[in-house]
Amino acid sequence: MNNKGKVINRAAEIKRTSLVGILGNGFLAILKLIVGVMTHSAAVIADGIDSASDIVGSIITYYAGTVSDLPPDKEHPWGHRRIETISSKVISMLILFAGIELVISTVGNLINNIIYELPGKATIVVTVISIIAKALISSYKFKVAKRINSEMIRANAINMKNDIYLSATVLLGLVIMYLTGLYIVDTIFGVLLGIWIIKTGIELSLESNIELMDSFDKPDIMYKKLFTIIEKIPGALNPHKARIRKINNMYDINVDIEVNPKLSVEEAHKIAEAIQKEVNKNFFTVYDVLIHIEPEGNVEKEQFGLSPKDLDDK
Repeated sequence: MNNKGKVINRAAEIKRTSLVGILGNGFLAILKLIVGVMTHSAAVIADGIDSASDIVGSIITYYAGTVSDLPPDKEHPWGHRRIETISSKVISMLILFAGIELVISTVGNLINNIIYELPGKATIVVTVISIIAKALISSYKFKVAKRINSEMIRANAINMKNDIYLSATVLLGLVIMYLTGLYIVDTIFGVLLGIWIIKTGIELSLESNIELMDSFDKPDIMYKKLFTIIEKIPGALNPHKARIRKINNMYDINVDIEVNPKLSVEEAHKIAEAIQKEVNKNFFTVYDVLIHIEPEGNVEKEQFGLSPKDLDDK
């Protein structure tokens, strides 16, 4: 299967997963809002609004899945795949703000001396249903994220997982309050969970920064792999000025090599083609490979890019 085929299948997976999130959260939002209004439970109504806001995250990933599949154009010569990274950033901000809001509202309830009421059966049932449903959706999204190597879908799955912890913490706090009469427990749990969600949002945001800065995780491994491939190609000498960047789940690779200056342009081109073929074969998810040919012994001031000696120095 060629790279284009992989992208098409990947985009379809993203849109299918996003639809599951939209429909699942839509059902939960309606259910919680109905039960919350019928039982006069502010907590369940708030949880229903949170599920409704989760639909936004799935809409973002669906839109990103649609746009990322568009072909390159004159405004976007490297294609549109970076929209997934931007979407991951947006989702991380949603997670961060949700954590901040939880801490503020929990502490605010304590300051304002809000009296909690134990929930009725309906509110407990709908919360349990929410935990089970979101656990299934989150698990599905994590599996898809791993299969198609999508940080955006993983961020959305983490957002769903946070909601599971939120609902579970509410139930646990209510049980402890019921057994001990200590209403401060709910506040403590709420603040701790909010801090954890804030931490998760910050970590996801920092991860998206790596790709936006044209880097990726464990680059030494990829550069060593590239240089090893080039070393095995007859006639390819002194690989240098290598630059690899990740565009979503694909790699854009640039490298300079030297060849015997007596070779014809056609012969030098065949060496470059051989490198391109092996890179595509061994890297699997390659967006593009650009190889600059130089005569052997060429000396230039290198301002950027890596060579094998740069890896040896580490």
